[in-house]
Amino acid sequence: MSTTKTIQSALISVFSKDGLEPIVKKLHEQNVTLYSTGGTEEFIKNLGIPVVPVEDITSFPEILGGRVKTLHPKIFGGILNRQDNESDVQQMKEFDIPQIDLVIVDLYPFEKTVASGASEQDIIEKIDIGGISLIRAGAKNFKDTVIVASVNEYSLLLDLITEQNGATTLENRRLFATKAFHVSSHYDGAIFNYFNTDETIYKESIADGQVLRYGENPHQKGFFFGDFDAMFKKVHGKELSYNNLLDVDAAVNLIAEFKTDGPTFAILKHNNACGLASRKTISEAYLAALACDPTSAFGGVLISNTKIDVETAQEINKLFCEVVIAPEYDNEAIAVLQEKKNRIILVQNDVELPYRQVRTCLNGLLIQDRNNITDNKEHLKTVTTTEPTAQEIEDLIFASKICKNTKSNTIVFAKNGTLISSGTGQTSRVDALIQAVDKAKAFGFDLTGASMASDAFFPFPDCVELAKKAGITAVIQPGGSIKDELSINYCNENNLAMVFTGTRHFKH
Repeated sequence: MSTTKTIQSALISVFSKDGLEPIVKKLHEQNVTLYSTGGTEEFIKNLGIPVVPVEDITSFPEILGGRVKTLHPKIFGGILNRQDNESDVQQMKEFDIPQIDLVIVDLYPFEKTVASGASEQDIIEKIDIGGISLIRAGAKNFKDTVIVASVNEYSLLLDLITEQNGATTLENRRLFATKAFHVSSHYDGAIFNYFNTDETIYKESIADGQVLRYGENPHQKGFFFGDFDAMFKKVHGKELSYNNLLDVDAAVNLIAEFKTDGPTFAILKHNNACGLASRKTISEAYLAALACDPTSAFGGVLISNTKIDVETAQEINKLFCEVVIAPEYDNEAIAVLQEKKNRIILVQNDVELPYRQVRTCLNGLLIQDRNNITDNKEHLKTVTTTEPTAQEIEDLIFASKICKNTKSNTIVFAKNGTLISSGTGQTSRVDALIQAVDKAKAFGFDLTGASMASDAFFPFPDCVELAKKAGITAVIQPGGSIKDELSINYCNENNLAMVFTGTRHFKH
C-alpha cells in the first residue's frame, strides 16, 4: 500500500479560528468532506462551505454544555482505523463509520486562562477533553491520519496541501504527529503543574526553543529554551551566544539588587561584576564602574538600572562590549550605540524571574528556590564595640549585594558606592581576599576606609587580620562559625566594625 495518501475527509474542531479560513477554502476546493462541531461548524457555514455536523455521524447531540461532542466510537473509529488491516476495514463497513483522513484541533487556552487570574471554575472548564483525545488518536495513527494540533501548524498544513494537491507522505504525517505529541504533553504538563503541590515532583515543558551558534565552546551544541522576547526587546546587534546569555542572566540578577536605588551601572565578565557604581547620574555611574577594572571591561556585558542617555552612550561607544542592557534609552543613545555593527542592544522588560532555579547534576537535576534575600539595614547586627558609620553601612550593603551575585568563595571591597575590587571563585576565602587586595593595588585604589563583604562566615580571624592591614574599616558577613569570637575579638582590639546578617550567600 502506498505511503502517500490524499486527504478526502477532515474533522475540524478548534478554539482559535485565526488562519483557518484559507485552509477550509482550500480543502473545499479539493473536494474534501468536512465534519465539524459547535462554533467551528458555524464558522465554516458562514464561509458558504458545506459542512457535516458531527451529530449527523454519531446520531447523538452535544451534551453537558458542550463538554461531550466528539467522544464517540464513530468519530474515533474513523480516525484510528488501520487502512491496511482487513478486520478494521470490515468493521468500518459493518458499523457505517466514515473515514477521517485529517484532524484539525486547537485546544482550549488553559495556560492563558491560568495566567489571566481567572477563577478555578473557569480554569477547570478550559481543560480540553475531546480535543486532547482527538490529538492523541490522530497522532497514534499517523500512518493513515494527518493531525494538526495547534493554530501554530495551520500555515504548515496550508502550504503542504497546496503544494501537494491534498496529498501527504508518511514523513509529513510523522512530522505532524511529533508536533501533536509535543502539544499534548505540554498541555498535560501545564495542567499537572496547576494542581501539583508536591515539591518532590518536577515537570517542566518549554515550548519555545532556540538553536544557538554553539554552546560554551565551538565544539558543543547549544540551545536556549525560554521566552527571551518576554524579557527583552532586542533593537540591534548579532544573535546572542550561549555565553552571552549566561552573562545576561548574571547581569539581570545583579542589577535587580539595585532596582530601587539611584542610578547604578554594572559591567560583568564571565558572570561576575568587574565594575559597579552608584552615582547621581547614570553617566557618572558608568565612568566609575569602568574605572573599577577597565581591562576586564573589554568585551563585557553592560547593564543599567535606569535610562541610558546620549552622554552615557557616547562614553560606552569608546569601549568594545558585547551587550548593553537598560530599561530605556534616549533615541539619540540608541543611534550612537548602533554605530558598532555587532553590539547587542537590549531593552529590559519588567518581568518577574522564575521562583525556582534548575541545573543539571549527575544524571538528574538540582532544583532550588531563588536566593531572594537581599541584605538591608534591618538585617544588620553589630557584633563589635566599634559601630559602623552611616557611610560604612551604605557601603556594606552595597558590597553585600555584589557579593551575593559573585562566584564563591568571594570577597568584595566597596567604598562610596563603588566596587573597588573583588576576589572571585577561589578555593579559600583567604585567597579570595588576597586576590581582591592585589587587584585593588593594581588599579591604584586606596583601600583605606573601604568596606568588605564575605559570602560566608570566617572560621578563623585571618581574613579580618588581612583586611585590617589593607585599610578596611568595616566588615559584613553572615556569622555562624563556632569560632566567630576569634574574629570579633580581633576587630575589637583593632577598631574594626563588623556586622552579621545571619544569611549566607554561596553562589556555586
